[in-house]
Amino acid sequence: MRSTGVEGIPLGTFRTTEGFVAGMAAAMATSSSMHALQLNGRTRRMKKETMRAKRIVLVRAQAEKIDGKAIAAKVRQEVQEEVRQMKAAIGRVPGLAVVLVGSRKDSETYVRNKKKACEEAGIQSFGTDLPADASEEEVLAVVRGYNDNVDVHGILVQLPLPSHIDEEKILGSISIEKDVDGFHPLNLGKLAMRGREPLFVPCTPKGCIELLERSGISISGKNAVVIGRSNIVGTPAAMLLQRKDATVTVVHSRTPDIPFYLKNADIVIAALGKANFVKGEWLKPGCAVIDVGINAVDDPTAKRGYRLVGDVEYDSASKVASHITPVPGGVGPMTIAMLLRNTVDGAKRCIKQATN
Repeated sequence: MRSTGVEGIPLGTFRTTEGFVAGMAAAMATSSSMHALQLNGRTRRMKKETMRAKRIVLVRAQAEKIDGKAIAAKVRQEVQEEVRQMKAAIGRVPGLAVVLVGSRKDSETYVRNKKKACEEAGIQSFGTDLPADASEEEVLAVVRGYNDNVDVHGILVQLPLPSHIDEEKILGSISIEKDVDGFHPLNLGKLAMRGREPLFVPCTPKGCIELLERSGISISGKNAVVIGRSNIVGTPAAMLLQRKDATVTVVHSRTPDIPFYLKNADIVIAALGKANFVKGEWLKPGCAVIDVGINAVDDPTAKRGYRLVGDVEYDSASKVASHITPVPGGVGPMTIAMLLRNTVDGAKRCIKQATN
């Protein structure tokens, strides 16, 4: 076995001093060239990584706005076409009944918008308005009447109810087959269980998932954080994300160091009702943000003296996230669109059962 010298060149290769010197020079040149090539390769890789990082930063600085108005309009068009086909096929259309107790301006606006949306979609609209001092039994009697009405396929009791009325009792009295709000304990219970399918899913959380999926945002295998644990949004949103195979964390008013959890979240659904609570620096770069909040803040430059903002500080978050919903114009339009969708699904199920 031949022994080796400098840079792996076998000893005995050089028979003269001059040959040794020349060989050493050649070896050193080869070594320098290889080192230079390695440096150049490393430099090129670093440049590519830097350029890639710059492109990522550029994308983050231009977070794509998830247009809830446009997506909701698409859903409503789909619903309208299904209603048209149903009417042509069997001469019937879905029916939605809305029960309003009291005269809260925001509730009256919501109910008015729902009735208008039904009219545009071709859905028959029913409604009962009761005074704020209506008794619990009066509200229950109205709900029972709609339960028995074969032309009504969805019943919605506008929340919040006056404090003297037991909300749980009223919502529990709605037929599960007509619970288009998805708040019946049996529907929520089935939503929480693997291998069970609720008849209806709450409209706002359902709209959040629809926004993600129609925007091409993958949910399966992602880390998701839901801020808020209400029965209306936070809790069902977390359960829906789990059903889509996300790993879900729910944070709330008693959670210390909320930014800690958000730093690892690929998907954030904010539903806590606190204006501009979530800051951009809390978020994981490239995450998707669904902002459910709608809060009024004073703004003397606005015509009404205030403006609407979400639970997420939009300006800073849009510089970090890859996708984000605006407020207004994000989740809000989806809630009514999902209500129409639930009503049509309920009508199809009821009519199918009646004809079997």
